[in-house]
Amino acid sequence: MDPSPHRDSADVIVVGAGPAGCSAAHHLALAGHDVLLLEKATFPRDKICGDGLTPRAVKELVDMGVDIGGEGWVRTKGLRAYGSGTTVEMPWPSVASFPDFGLVRSRMDLDHLLARKAVESGARLLEGTKVTQPVLDPDTGRVGGVVAWRDGAPHTYRAPLVVAADGASSRLAVALGLQQRTDRPMGVAVRRYYTTPRPDQDHLEAWLDLETRDSRGRTYMPFGYGWVFPVGNGTFNVGLGSFHIGRKPDLDHRQLFREWTARLPADWRFDDAHATTPLRGAPLPAGLNRRPQYTRGLLLTGDAGGMINPLSGEGIDYAMESGRLTADTVTRALAQPTAPAREEALLAYPDAVRAAYGRYFTVGRLVVHALNHPRVMRLVATRSLQRPVLQRFMFKLWANLTDPHSKDALDRVITAIQRAVPAA
Repeated sequence: MDPSPHRDSADVIVVGAGPAGCSAAHHLALAGHDVLLLEKATFPRDKICGDGLTPRAVKELVDMGVDIGGEGWVRTKGLRAYGSGTTVEMPWPSVASFPDFGLVRSRMDLDHLLARKAVESGARLLEGTKVTQPVLDPDTGRVGGVVAWRDGAPHTYRAPLVVAADGASSRLAVALGLQQRTDRPMGVAVRRYYTTPRPDQDHLEAWLDLETRDSRGRTYMPFGYGWVFPVGNGTFNVGLGSFHIGRKPDLDHRQLFREWTARLPADWRFDDAHATTPLRGAPLPAGLNRRPQYTRGLLLTGDAGGMINPLSGEGIDYAMESGRLTADTVTRALAQPTAPAREEALLAYPDAVRAAYGRYFTVGRLVVHALNHPRVMRLVATRSLQRPVLQRFMFKLWANLTDPHSKDALDRVITAIQRAVPAA
């Protein structure tokens, strides 16, 4: 998918061709900008993820013109939740601005599709190009490009603006002093693929009661959930994740995964004999845990800016949404007639991000803090599935699928809660 010839300058450089980077590159290219999209791996490539796409993510795919009607997509009707011997099925919340279904597609396929879409829109993609550092103006400290390794040698690529979509560790953000905040939620997820005789499902599945023991042998229930997501053709993405704030909890996620999968029905065959990949893990920086999202010619988007839902761990929808928001900001900035006006437009980006996610992520942070008390988590896991109204409330909040203008009582309650808290 590499373009030819390879020009080393552009209007905008986007680093990272995941959902955030591809979304940003797609929208920027459609707006008429010369976009250079740099990806350290070569497609197709794997990414640690649950592979579940909520209706928020589906909307972004549709708006980007991605064909979601062909083979390879698994459509989901909602969530099947398990807890304390109770099983409930909840349809995706009906929200006028979003589709009424979700999807599942492996990131191996999804990211490749999105990269092709960005190229079709006019972006220039360089694969096998590992960005190592930004190029900084020695007088102003402003970003003017990046240095990357390609074909075993360093290359310099220049642009007046750079979008960091380079994931949770974000070399570019760290180089400019933008460290992850310890007062924001941080998650850890592990997952493994299995191919088993179990029939394909039309719901995402989540287990709330993940009991384990700490290093002192005490039984407790961490805040998190296990998932089983259907990828199609008898393949399932099986994993679990948890969130905490501040000090990392005494929790071995790999051991918890082994304990939990051992409790699942034996005929599902989620065992070593039916596993097709090793168990792999990844961090989940959530709740806008890097700020500001713009500084000195660099914009953060997706995981690089901590744009992950701290309740569900979902990041694909926020990645694509924030990529679009980044592109809109850059397009407005580049349309300004003077450098001060362009900078003023760019400095508005963090406010736009907070307007989009800040209040919801504040609510999420408060919920994470509360549910990290094992007694509170146990109460939620044992009682939330037994009351239909509480089921719907928790699902709407978990998926961030509410309509602030709806007359639905739960939508109004969730909207009121968000309005009562400050933006993250």
